[in-house]
Amino acid sequence: MTFEIIMISVYLISFIIITFYYLFFYLKIVFYRKNHLTELKKNNFKYKFNSKIDDYGLSIIICAKNELENLKQNLPKILSQRKLTTIINEQSYSFKYEIIVVNDQSNDRSIHFLEEMDKKYDFLKIVNINESINHSEGKKFALTLGIKTAKYKYLLLTDADCTPNSNKWSNIMFNSFLSSNNDFDVILGYSPYKKQKGFLNKLIRFDTFNVAQQYLSYALSNLTYMGVGRNLAYRKALFFNNKGFASHIHIPSGDDDLFIQEITTNKKIKVGIEFSKDAQLVSESPNSWKDWLFQKRRHVSTSSFYKKKFKILLSIYPLSQISFLISLIFAIFLKINPILIYSVLFLKLLISYSINYKSMRKLDVHDLYWLHPMYELIHLFVQANFVFLNLFRKPRKWSR
Repeated sequence: MTFEIIMISVYLISFIIITFYYLFFYLKIVFYRKNHLTELKKNNFKYKFNSKIDDYGLSIIICAKNELENLKQNLPKILSQRKLTTIINEQSYSFKYEIIVVNDQSNDRSIHFLEEMDKKYDFLKIVNINESINHSEGKKFALTLGIKTAKYKYLLLTDADCTPNSNKWSNIMFNSFLSSNNDFDVILGYSPYKKQKGFLNKLIRFDTFNVAQQYLSYALSNLTYMGVGRNLAYRKALFFNNKGFASHIHIPSGDDDLFIQEITTNKKIKVGIEFSKDAQLVSESPNSWKDWLFQKRRHVSTSSFYKKKFKILLSIYPLSQISFLISLIFAIFLKINPILIYSVLFLKLLISYSINYKSMRKLDVHDLYWLHPMYELIHLFVQANFVFLNLFRKPRKWSR
């Protein structure tokens, strides 16, 4: 077998694999439609409560460590969320909710601000972790205390640096649990970064889109492997039935991916997704390569604990991209069958542009659309760099 045949074979196989991911997974984002909003408008939404209506409230949990400025900016917006309402069996219902802020050993006077806010809002609860308490690295301990404090059936998690796109965020996420009578157990939300000037911001937002495109489309394919802690909801009972984060408490991160993988092992657990504009939360992107590098390395390090099938699924796609690129370069340099090579390249770009046109609009990164192949290429090598660095250096500690 000649070198030219090997290169063409690698090129075509890589193209087939990439195309499979686009058509089998990512296309699901394009055609995803949320039916329950239409049903609510028509007043024909049918749902049967399986417990007392009073149990169907929502507990919003925020863990914060030295986040005074973010709390000042974002907590009032979360406190001003609309009341929880829905229309079931042609009747309107209202539900209670609470907001729990866990102050995780902050030393920036966060507790004083929170205590002042606590006096103004009776549905705000403050959990303060004393500095004398020695707990595991990361926010799992703080999150566990917040969940134990929660009194309602459903939990909605976010971070102190996240700003809701609208005052409908919590109501939409809550209604998603009851969507189309599916009685979901987990709702995977979406939380992009704010659009700002600079190439780094564009690359970070593309990375966020890439991650979301994967975990949302995989969830629609019954292959749920993660959510994002900035916008994630699930039944409180799932946490206690799983004994919380006990199996991976020694790992600083994993509260939104390792935990999600564990609870969705049970095929009876129903997972829904929610990425409509009003249900998104946005936050400031890291403002330096160093900060983003540490953030991504922490996420990549957790992936080494993923189940084998997810490791394979998440590895095949980038490896196929790399092999496609390498074989393309060799084919162009050696002038191997130019008609075939350029035809396949054109087809790949056509598929990518066609599917990402709708996906990038839905996930609010449409400004990156025309140059997305360039961002994809750079992102591919940056990801490889993260993996390489994790082999030699331990990521720094979690700060919020």
